[in-house]
Amino acid sequence: MNRLVLENLFGGKARYFGDWMEKSIYKYVLRYTLKDQLSLLVLTLVNLPFIYISLEIPKIIINGAIGGQGAPYALFGMPMGQVGYLMALCFAFLAVIGLNGGIKYTINVYSGIVGERMLMRFRYELYQRILRFPLPHFKRTSQGEIIPMITSETEPLGGFIGESFTLPAFQGGLLLTYLFFIFQQDLFLGLAAIALYPPQLWLIPRLQRKVNALAKRRVREVRGLADRVGESISGINEIHAHDTSRMERAEISHRLGTIYVIRAELFKRKFFIKFLNNFLAQLTPFFFYSIGGYFVIQGDLSLGALVAVLAAYKDISPPWKELLKYYQTKEDIRVKYEQVIEQFQPENMFAEELQRPPEKVEPLSGDLMVSNLVYSEDGSIKPVDGANFTVGIRNKVSTVGATGSGKDEVSKLIARLLMPTAGRISLAGENIVTIPEGVLGRRQAYVSAAAHIFTGNVRDNLLYGLKHTPGASPSGDETPSKEFEERRRIAALTSNSLDDWDADWVDYEAAGAPDEDALYQRILEVLDVTGLERDVYQFGLNSRPGEETRESLAEHVLLARERLQRALEESGQSGLVDRFDSNAFNRSLSLAENILFGAPLKPEFEADRLAENPLILELLRETGLYDDFCRMGRRVAELMLELFADAPAGDPLFEQFSFVSAEDLSEFKIQVARAGEPDPSAWREEDRQNFLTLPFKLVAARHRGGMITDEIQSRVLDIRRRLHERLGEDNDSIGFRDERTVNPAVTLQDNILFGTLVYGQANAKDKL
Repeated sequence: MNRLVLENLFGGKARYFGDWMEKSIYKYVLRYTLKDQLSLLVLTLVNLPFIYISLEIPKIIINGAIGGQGAPYALFGMPMGQVGYLMALCFAFLAVIGLNGGIKYTINVYSGIVGERMLMRFRYELYQRILRFPLPHFKRTSQGEIIPMITSETEPLGGFIGESFTLPAFQGGLLLTYLFFIFQQDLFLGLAAIALYPPQLWLIPRLQRKVNALAKRRVREVRGLADRVGESISGINEIHAHDTSRMERAEISHRLGTIYVIRAELFKRKFFIKFLNNFLAQLTPFFFYSIGGYFVIQGDLSLGALVAVLAAYKDISPPWKELLKYYQTKEDIRVKYEQVIEQFQPENMFAEELQRPPEKVEPLSGDLMVSNLVYSEDGSIKPVDGANFTVGIRNKVSTVGATGSGKDEVSKLIARLLMPTAGRISLAGENIVTIPEGVLGRRQAYVSAAAHIFTGNVRDNLLYGLKHTPGASPSGDETPSKEFEERRRIAALTSNSLDDWDADWVDYEAAGAPDEDALYQRILEVLDVTGLERDVYQFGLNSRPGEETRESLAEHVLLARERLQRALEESGQSGLVDRFDSNAFNRSLSLAENILFGAPLKPEFEADRLAENPLILELLRETGLYDDFCRMGRRVAELMLELFADAPAGDPLFEQFSFVSAEDLSEFKIQVARAGEPDPSAWREEDRQNFLTLPFKLVAARHRGGMITDEIQSRVLDIRRRLHERLGEDNDSIGFRDERTVNPAVTLQDNILFGTLVYGQANAKDKL
């Protein structure tokens, strides 16, 4: 920290030594998992003798128990017959392979857990470093580059880290065990088994170097693509305003083409290496069959030994392939690791000490003193150069200047969002460079013109500046749960945060509120002062109750619904609202809304798509409404043609009153003329389908053409009943309305109202 202060005072660039990440992934792995890797190696070594025994027993079974060699038989000094000897060896073989499999299972699970822990540690470390990046670094590095580095690019590291030492040790041990067994049977067969290994060991690394170079280039190009896509999203207004979409598409196409060329070359080289490995691996059996067969014919080698050698070689191939695959994976992971850590070690990172929580936060007093303040982002342009001023902490001061004058940078420097290039900022007598974030974050506030809204609700965002340290758990139970204790144990093993994310993080004392109720009142006061109370109120009414809050809100919503109805009746204004009734037709709703009597949860139940919904069409036919709806649709089309025949395209009347767009009007004119027969079955299928889309939009109280008769209304209610029976209460297609429950598919306002404003009532919304 002293070095940081000195460098700041004398204008040097702050670089924090001892804060670099390990350049070698192997050093990084050993630094945190040495004990685990040693344990895995011990398990691997313990397993090797059992593997050798599993190779030896089949040879004894073939030559001894089955071939009759070695009679009379005895096992551990116990005499037995040939069949008993055979069964004993078979069960021994079964026990050995079972034990061998159990040890392998333990190794695989253990290495997987070790790898996942390291991946958790690595990702958390990268995220911690993001929180310490200097602000200008985010201008040079986009989200599109950083996010994949923590998520997708680090994913392969987890699998590799767990096996980084175990896999070569285990597979190498297997290979040596099998080779030792083969050499035990015959020297020449052993030499034949390893004859092609030296050429592979010499050639494969040389071929792999080019693959590594292509892999590095591919990663750079993919990051560049992600950056460019992110830039297009951020600058979408400029793209549309300046008609540059064609150029942007050309650039993305160029980048995709570059990646394609790289990957195509990568595939050629990578799979050539695999082809070469497989081809060389298949040559070895040629030597076994020729040389081994010759020795068996000559009587220099037993058939059981040759069979055992062939079985051993069959088992040799997988570990050798795994070792070659491991080498390729190691090189690929090494490239990924080096490129990731390279991006997470920018200069001038905030010191880790600055983000450690302070023991105590005292109120600030004194002055804000700025002396010889200099700030330069790139070392050449200095928006702030030699600034000097002193301001009382309680004074009201405004910095004024043109764009680029340095006024924004001064504010960020005082808030310590930027670090001074030279000079000094003293706050309450202390150099601001050394003040922890825990003090500045609680004793200063910085609000930019482009404040960020975090994911969550309004309350979470309003209280965001009060969430510094965890408090009590949400349940109020001071005894931690087993799940939390397990999470905490894993976090401790991986150097992750030990804080409880589910705890109540709000600093009630800083908010001036002793409890939750007082905090709620404090929030209302702040909303009133900032003029946001009505906006937030409307925002809440227009929001939908989520799964987490539906149960807690249900009682209050139903009570509000009851009180609203009573208030309307007592004030003589119950006629403003046409209440929902599952057994009655609502004249203020469209036919589509009357049929569904709920909110659509799937696109196929939206009003515009009901005419093509198979279930709705089936119900229309069952109730005899299909032909009536087709005729109603044709009648609506005729009315639209009469009313808007002379209206020019783009006339606002189309949007306000027409069921048909100006572009579709000419098409409907042809279809109306073509559908001359009164029977819809004589019409074209296309015409029927188009006419059928129109009646669903009719509202009885608004469209008084006599088309929605009492008979039609009765059959619509029949469809509603059948639809409810077909789908059931708990379905994922329609959120049905029910006076006894809260509907999560509609807003709080609609849930409380449980009805619709009666059409034609003047100022009904304002009165309500």
